[in-house]
Amino acid sequence: MKTFFKFAMVGLVLVAVALVSALTAMRFAIHGEVVEVPVVIGLTPVEAERSVAGLGLQIEVERQYYSPQIPEGRIMTQLPLPGSKVRRGWQLRVAQSLGPQRVVIPDVTKQSERAAEWNIQRRGLEVSSTAEMQLPGTPADQVLAQSPPANANQVAAPRTSLLVTVPADPPAYVMPTFLGQPLGTASRTLQDAGFKLGTVSMAPPPAENAEIPGVPPVVPTVSPEPSPASVIVTQWPPAGQKVLAGAVVNFEVR
Repeated sequence: MKTFFKFAMVGLVLVAVALVSALTAMRFAIHGEVVEVPVVIGLTPVEAERSVAGLGLQIEVERQYYSPQIPEGRIMTQLPLPGSKVRRGWQLRVAQSLGPQRVVIPDVTKQSERAAEWNIQRRGLEVSSTAEMQLPGTPADQVLAQSPPANANQVAAPRTSLLVTVPADPPAYVMPTFLGQPLGTASRTLQDAGFKLGTVSMAPPPAENAEIPGVPPVVPTVSPEPSPASVIVTQWPPAGQKVLAGAVVNFEVR
C-alpha cells in the first residue's frame, strides 16, 4: 500500500511539473508575440510603415482631415495609442492631414443630386452621405440642404452630406365593392376617384335548363357585348384590397 501511494505521489508531481512547464512555455510564446506601439504621429504613411515594419505592424489610413497645425501628408492621430501593447501583425489605424483648408465649399442647394455630386467632386471633395426626404410642393431630385454649408470655414473633413427630395408616395385607398352595380355607374365613380378602367369582359352566361333534372343544360353560344347597363359580377382588385391612386380596375359583367 505504501509503495502504491509513493508511486501515485510521484505521478502527481510529474503531472504538475508538466503543467507548469506548458504554462510557462505558453506565456513566453504569447509575450514573445507582443510588441509596444511606437509613435507615428507626425510621420508620413510611408515613413510610418517603415518604422513599424520591424515590429510586424501595419499602417492603414482610415481618414483625412484638414489641419492648420499638422503639415499636409502627415499623420494626425493613431489607434492604438503609443505605448499600447499589441500582437505582431496588428493594424494601426491613422488619420492623415490635408493641411489647412484651401477648398471653397460650393453651394449645391436647388441642384439635382447628380449635378451637386459633380460640383463637389470637381473641387476635390467627396459626398459622404445622402439623405432623402419627401416634401410636398417641391420638385423631386433637388438638394434641399448641405453640410457643411456653402463657403464654410474651419471645415474638418473634405466630405459633404446632402439632403435630397424624392417623389411623394401616391395616396393609398381601400378598394370598394362594385359588385351588382351597372358598368356605367362604376366607370364614372372610378374616373372621379382617379382610377382607371381596365379590361371589361363578359362573364360566362348561366346555362339554360340547369335546374331541370334529366334535361341537359343549354349553354348560349353568343355572348352580348358589355354596355353601360351591364351588371358587374366580378372585379379585380377585389373589395377591401389596398390600392394606389391611378390603379387599373378590371370587371366581368353580365
